[in-house]
Amino acid sequence: MNTEILAPAAVLVAWSLVMLLWMAATRLPALAKLDLPPEKSRGGRGSDLDGVLPDEIQWKAHNYNHLMEQPTIFYALVMIFAIGGAAHTDIWLAWAYVALRVIHSLWQAVVNTIPVRLSLFVISSVVLVVMAVRAVMLTL
Repeated sequence: MNTEILAPAAVLVAWSLVMLLWMAATRLPALAKLDLPPEKSRGGRGSDLDGVLPDEIQWKAHNYNHLMEQPTIFYALVMIFAIGGAAHTDIWLAWAYVALRVIHSLWQAVVNTIPVRLSLFVISSVVLVVMAVRAVMLTL
């Protein structure tokens, strides 16, 4: 098994946990300041806080949610490469994807202008598509 390809996945997992902590560190104090009555604080979802908490606080939560979405495809691809044998190009692509996702996270959590964020998303998606094509080629 090629374990070198697992390193980028491990880093993205760790980064996702950093975003979780950042989200909690900003969101929990903001929620405490709202002083919501108990009947208003039951059974809600994080997205229910859009428009309640300041946008800058919610940006971290939005990004954390994004890290639970598209990167699941990345994790599956990494496992395919780990089992089937990753070439150096595959490892480079995996690191590129992780770097782009970290930059995307920082941009969304701090600045959050759509043109740059969309560009980062599109570029990382292209990297993911290239990885997927290479994984199909590897397994056929």
